[in-house]
Amino acid sequence: MSAPERRNGAPPPPEEEPPGDEEYARTYAAGYEEGVRSGLREVLQHTSRGHTAQELRILVESRLARLDEEVELKRRSLLAPPRRPAWSSLLRAPQPTRAWVPTFGGGAPPTARIGPGRSVLVREERPSRAVEILRANVHEFPRAALVSLRPPELPGVSKERRVDIVPSGSDLAGGARLSPGEIGGHLREPTEAPGGALVYVDALEYLAGEYGLELTLKFANWLVNQVETTSSALIVSFDRRSLDTRELSRLERSFHTII
Repeated sequence: MSAPERRNGAPPPPEEEPPGDEEYARTYAAGYEEGVRSGLREVLQHTSRGHTAQELRILVESRLARLDEEVELKRRSLLAPPRRPAWSSLLRAPQPTRAWVPTFGGGAPPTARIGPGRSVLVREERPSRAVEILRANVHEFPRAALVSLRPPELPGVSKERRVDIVPSGSDLAGGARLSPGEIGGHLREPTEAPGGALVYVDALEYLAGEYGLELTLKFANWLVNQVETTSSALIVSFDRRSLDTRELSRLERSFHTII
């Protein structure tokens, strides 16, 4: 067939398929590039929050320790049947952050919405607004994980959907206490299960008194990182009177939203 005939509408000859090893190399390189980009973006994100070199090392070592599990979960998700996208969450208008918008005429404050990967720090003397946010969002997640000396009631949520983690109390043998590291271990299963979990914490003051401020701040940073990487969400109720201004600022820098 001549060149003029092709220009008059005849389809061009089919392109040759790349060899199998070339296609494999392209796929591998693309995956490698995305992995490197994701890792560097995560390090930059932690750096922008003011973490020290020691804190960055702890965060990176923690991520490396569970990398095999994350890769296996990713492999399984790629082999699983595709799920219908949650269009409602994509079309939902973004909510204002780092502010609690007051209402007038004696009305109650609006309830914040919290999506997967997000974290909210509620500054209050007693858990109140945080519980409201918890109850308003708990049905958006497959399960709820509550870290509290007195876990709040969640109407309409079955026992199978909630995980109560009490740092200290009669339920623990011999009056034992759960350290931040042990609490983190209990939170891994619900947050890393399909769909993640809505995590609620109102025991940071207790943990700071029992285990020290530095360890508690590192635990809070770990919590924020954990929900970011597991499609979970985090609500923390904290009395700002427990910390001085500098220490409170260190805690607040970890969270997406401050109320």
